[in-house]
Amino acid sequence: MAREQLQVLNALDVAKTQWYHFTAIVIAGMGFFTDAYDLFCVSLVTKLLGRIYFHKEGSDKPGELPSNISAAINGVAFCGTLSGQLFFGWLGDKMGRKRVYGMTLMLMVICSVASGLSFSSTPTSVVATLCFFRFWLGFGIGGDYPLSATIMSEYANKRTRGAFIAAVFAMQGFGILAGGVVAIIVSAAFDAKYPAPSYEENPTASTVPQADYVWRIIVIFGAFPALLTYYWRMKMPETARYTALVAKNAKQAAADMSKVLQVELESEPEKVDAGKSKNDFGLFTTSFLRRHGFHLLGTTSTWFLLDIAFYSQNLFQKDIFTAIGWLPPAKTMNAIEEVFRIARAQTLIALCSTVPGYWFTVALIDIMGRFAIQLMGFFFMTVFMFALAIPYHHWTLEANRIGFVVIYSLTFFFANFGPNATTFVVPAEIFPARLRSTCHGISAASGKAGAIVGAFGFQYAEKGLGVKKTLIILGVVNALGMFFTLLVPESKGKSLEEMSGEGGDDEGQSTIESRTVPV
Repeated sequence: MAREQLQVLNALDVAKTQWYHFTAIVIAGMGFFTDAYDLFCVSLVTKLLGRIYFHKEGSDKPGELPSNISAAINGVAFCGTLSGQLFFGWLGDKMGRKRVYGMTLMLMVICSVASGLSFSSTPTSVVATLCFFRFWLGFGIGGDYPLSATIMSEYANKRTRGAFIAAVFAMQGFGILAGGVVAIIVSAAFDAKYPAPSYEENPTASTVPQADYVWRIIVIFGAFPALLTYYWRMKMPETARYTALVAKNAKQAAADMSKVLQVELESEPEKVDAGKSKNDFGLFTTSFLRRHGFHLLGTTSTWFLLDIAFYSQNLFQKDIFTAIGWLPPAKTMNAIEEVFRIARAQTLIALCSTVPGYWFTVALIDIMGRFAIQLMGFFFMTVFMFALAIPYHHWTLEANRIGFVVIYSLTFFFANFGPNATTFVVPAEIFPARLRSTCHGISAASGKAGAIVGAFGFQYAEKGLGVKKTLIILGVVNALGMFFTLLVPESKGKSLEEMSGEGGDDEGQSTIESRTVPV
């Protein structure tokens, strides 16, 4: 016998789109703004750090970060993010979403500023302090993944829930653009104020002392938009689903949502009491394995495979652009000019492909469904990756370089109008409220494990195998993503309780039915 849904949860499911939905998107999305801003900027900063701290006297090319240090700077934040996703995901289910939410934001802000203030002037100490603070910056960013997704899914109505969660994730697009704009403005201003010859004209003078301020200003600036939302994070009430279904306080849930929805709601404590013994299995139980085991395998595997390909492409855009000649050789530019040119190229890619992809997902996810968008995204990423890899020599010829950049941009478009958004959305919808944040954290951590493989593996694969074979490997990874997408259920138009089985009977029939995937 199916259990009748609490009035407060039903009110959230059928609520019209209101102003609080949009404020929740901005408040929840600021963590992703900071995440994307930091990811974008560090790929610029590594070039400049190489010139400033690893210049070799008499060398015919500018200083570069040693591969192990470059991999550490790129990878250490991912390690922190992975740890934060697991820890704060678990904590969000134990303490509540709101109580943990402010911690993650302040950690991000403090460590973002501290990263830019990495002290001393010797290469070893600067890199060590930068890596230390980037780990803890990642730890805070990691906590934002499960908490923001869970909060938005539990606030949203079921008709447009996918669009709202995807819109939180799409704040990454604004973070990427902001990173590009700040880098362009700062580097252009410093280059105009402190003009310098190119490296081949004068190796020492090509890197002016003030270049050390450029990367610090760019890194620090990302903290301020997030800081502005701290007050509003603290003002958000706990989600009704956590309060009612996990904390078992129906009265408080009704009171909180009455203020948010501006309607009178009954508390209905008897329904909460009636459901206390139902579906109360833990994460490490056979009941969870039977009902959600394949779901968790689907969300973790697809996010893992996506991030291997996505972060390999994202972090090393500048290297690929240089390899095909879209950026001039480093020795023909001074240090600050190189930052400007890399930022301009990456911002153009973001503006034309990355950012539109996010918003295509927001517009269409509740029409097409999560499954269709994810399968389509993986398919086109596979096609375009092989289109780049197989005739790779053709794309390196000067006449064909624009074509390379167009196809390369399309892989980003279909990553974002595809699995990069849906892998974030689905884990926030299909697991029970008491395990939702934990399972999203596990799925996201699996993704970051893939990002670590991409960040470290791509660097060595590119040098050992060459760009062509590396791109073929990434194409195979995307093809595997299509296969594992078949394990992911469709949640379009269903309530969270219907997907998780919390609104169903003792046998969890609705959850079993939700495993059926449209093919």
